[in-house]
Amino acid sequence: MPIFEYICQQCHHSFEAIVLGSQKAACPKCESKRLSQQLSSFAVGGEKSPVASSPGSACGTCGDPRGPGSCSMN
Repeated sequence: MPIFEYICQQCHHSFEAIVLGSQKAACPKCESKRLSQQLSSFAVGGEKSPVASSPGSACGTCGDPRGPGSCSMN
């Protein structure tokens, strides 16, 4: 299942959505379908930045600002 990152053009809320087949994503905040699809860092891959891997920073796996171990991904 592809996960896409979007920014709503109406309320500027950024979010991720799982999109299946020909479905269209909608903003969970204002329900607008006017979205800008963003390039996902997960899709790009590559090395982790030094900021993401330093202690006290965002989780290097998912980017959770609470830091490593805060999400269900690790």
